[in-house]
Amino acid sequence: MASIEERVEELVTPKIESLGYNVYDVQYAKEGKDYFLRIFIDKENGIDLNDCEKVNNEINDILDEADYIKEQYFLEISSPGIERILKKDKHLEMAKGKQVEVKLFSKLEIENGKKEYVGTLKSFDNEAIYIEETEKEEIKILRKNISNLKLKYNW
Repeated sequence: MASIEERVEELVTPKIESLGYNVYDVQYAKEGKDYFLRIFIDKENGIDLNDCEKVNNEINDILDEADYIKEQYFLEISSPGIERILKKDKHLEMAKGKQVEVKLFSKLEIENGKKEYVGTLKSFDNEAIYIEETEKEEIKILRKNISNLKLKYNW
């Protein structure tokens, strides 16, 4: 059976796309005593507050009708941000050739292995991502060892 996130994404994507946006990700989480359904939207020129409000107004009734979530929850619509999390293959595909920050559960078992890397995402497959640190060789990082992977913006 599909997760709440997958079911919600499948439900709202057609409506959100008809408004001119892409669904970047959907997260359902309990924080403290409250539940949150977060839908991250994107478009070519970025997202502003009006975009979030427009999407919220259009999908609220759809979500209530489907009634996938039995608990009371807060609906949040937002941009994935400039240093967006990379979870899905479609995110990784978009990030190829760009600088990423990788945090690991444990140090890589290579010479001078670390728990954090910043480099250019060269490629990926089902088991690993491959990044290149500045002027160094390509590093293979198993996806199961990644605790956090995001785009890195140089402020």
